[in-house]
Amino acid sequence: MRAQNSATPEGAIAVAEPRTAGTPSRTTSRTASRTASRTTPSGSPSSAGSSASGSADGPVGGSSGGTLLAALGVVAFSLTFPSTVWGLESFGPWSLVALRSVLAALIAGVFLLAGRVPPPARRHWPGLVVVGGGVVIGFPLLTTLALRTSTTAHAAVVVGLLPLTTAVFAALRTGRRPSRTFWAAALAGALVVIVFTVQQSGGALTAGDLYLFGALLVCAAGYTEGGRLAASMPGWQVVGWALVGCLPLTAVGAAVALAYEPVHLTAHGVTGLVWAAAGSTFFGLYVWYRGMAAIGIPRASQLQLAQPLLTLVWSVTVLGERPAAAAPLAAVGVLVCIAVTQRARS
Repeated sequence: MRAQNSATPEGAIAVAEPRTAGTPSRTTSRTASRTASRTTPSGSPSSAGSSASGSADGPVGGSSGGTLLAALGVVAFSLTFPSTVWGLESFGPWSLVALRSVLAALIAGVFLLAGRVPPPARRHWPGLVVVGGGVVIGFPLLTTLALRTSTTAHAAVVVGLLPLTTAVFAALRTGRRPSRTFWAAALAGALVVIVFTVQQSGGALTAGDLYLFGALLVCAAGYTEGGRLAASMPGWQVVGWALVGCLPLTAVGAAVALAYEPVHLTAHGVTGLVWAAAGSTFFGLYVWYRGMAAIGIPRASQLQLAQPLLTLVWSVTVLGERPAAAAPLAAVGVLVCIAVTQRARS
């Protein structure tokens, strides 16, 4: 999944980077450098999230370490659709989505408790509701429903438009006015995906396509709001609190869904569920935000351009699918449009 971060403001990274509270007048430059890397002023935003937030999104050993973490996040996100297809072998779509969210929320809750992270301020909860509705519930549910009839390769191309959709939502949400080049590239990317879906669907959009386009909209809204909140708290805490906030709803949903949908446990099904919850939803976002903190949003976003193509690779090697020849061509076309929007964004 990941374009969510292309909408994250630069300030989101600054929150997680410790700053110097002040050094004595006689301190050497080397000592000052050490102090700056270890000291956080009590009034800075990162201190509000306790020491855990600093360790979670803080420096990770330079540019090479940050690049590796961001790349791990992209790989984790690219496996979301294949793991969902596997999960559907054992669970119904509603059960799979609910259980995935419950497991991810429990993992996030353990990390939040271990770090003694205080609850977000009341003013942040409306935004967290949007993040939860879009990222925790909406996107997983709609894409899972789509993958019952759509191939992983097809879904990867359509959802490859997510960075562009998120960028448009971010521009509208922040009131910024991107350049004409940005809008031209965004429209071109949307046209590539629409032509691809119509051509692959025999001249008309299917129910699976409608689910995927709906997933684009709700997820882009969630990512945009998450990017705004990440200016006030570390990004992993935004996702963590959104998951925990949805836990009462997803727990009830899991109980109801399991009562109505049959369960046939298989190795593929259980593996898919575990990866979707722990790998894609939690681990992927955790390493992604740490990587961005080290190398910055522009460089990390360039790595994310590989995500749709990686998903196509997994669809062939893991699921044994045979995507149409138009799928990789459309994916490359979307990636080119995304690259143009990133360079043209003002």
